[in-house]
Amino acid sequence: MSHPLLAAEAGVRHLLLGNEAIVRGALEAGINVVTCYPGTPSSEIPDTFHALASCGRYRMEYSVNEKVAEISGQVGMTPQGWNGSIYNMIHNLSETVIVPIAGVILAFVMTLELIQIITDKNNFHEIETAVFFKWIFKTACAILIVTNTWNIVMGVFDVAQGVVNQASGVIISDASIDISSVITDMESRLMEMELGPLFGLWFQSLFVGITMWALTICIFIVIYGRMVEIYLVTSVAPIPMAAMMGREWGGMGQNYLRSLMALGFQAFLIIVCVGIYAVLVENIALDDDIIGAIWSCVGYTVLLCFTLFKTGSLAKSIFSAH
Repeated sequence: MSHPLLAAEAGVRHLLLGNEAIVRGALEAGINVVTCYPGTPSSEIPDTFHALASCGRYRMEYSVNEKVAEISGQVGMTPQGWNGSIYNMIHNLSETVIVPIAGVILAFVMTLELIQIITDKNNFHEIETAVFFKWIFKTACAILIVTNTWNIVMGVFDVAQGVVNQASGVIISDASIDISSVITDMESRLMEMELGPLFGLWFQSLFVGITMWALTICIFIVIYGRMVEIYLVTSVAPIPMAAMMGREWGGMGQNYLRSLMALGFQAFLIIVCVGIYAVLVENIALDDDIIGAIWSCVGYTVLLCFTLFKTGSLAKSIFSAH
């Protein structure tokens, strides 16, 4: 006899729990992939999906850790996709406030450049016409860069997003596992344990849960802090870009570009850290020692938190930014 959730007869009524009704609605909507993490508060929903997985209508898998997918999604966003309201505000500030200031700086830098050219040529005694054409060309390039700074900056993050999305696909395919059988074995082992060890396991799980919650806050301080830093850096982008073509001031613009690329590709380093964490937790999921697995998960999460804090300085050292 088929499961009531798979019945397709019109007009037939079935008494379902609320979570079972959610599963039925998802099946009628044509769901293709079901994924969840072990221990979710709505555990009846994935358990029901797992019980019906043999029908072949969808693919069912358990995620090693729901935070892995959440971090991957956050770092893979562009400034516009992360928060459109902040993006529009920063864009307006950059165009209306910073660009005019950058124009003044550009005029100063290129005037200083012209004075240096004249001085180098012995006050017009050794001047050549080609030198002025070169200066005019550099000035035109500088104006073009300043007026298109926003597009250049967003282009850097678009490239970084493409790299992150490709890396996420590789990590998900290499670190994805189906641990439904492991969950079943764990349930049977828990049923065989005495009340005392079960209470001790519950207390340790409670403590670990609080610790993991605190570590989650630290992890997302890194993720959200990076995005806020991106908005701050992009808001003043026209100023260092205005000095790009100057001989003495050009280092400011070059260092800004290196810092920008470091911020963009920091997301790739974060994805790599998350991928390593996912593989380590995958090995924990296959461990027979439940208590040891719990504390190993805490240790790996602390390691993830520490490495995420280091990604910023590592990215800057790679691109020689300061």
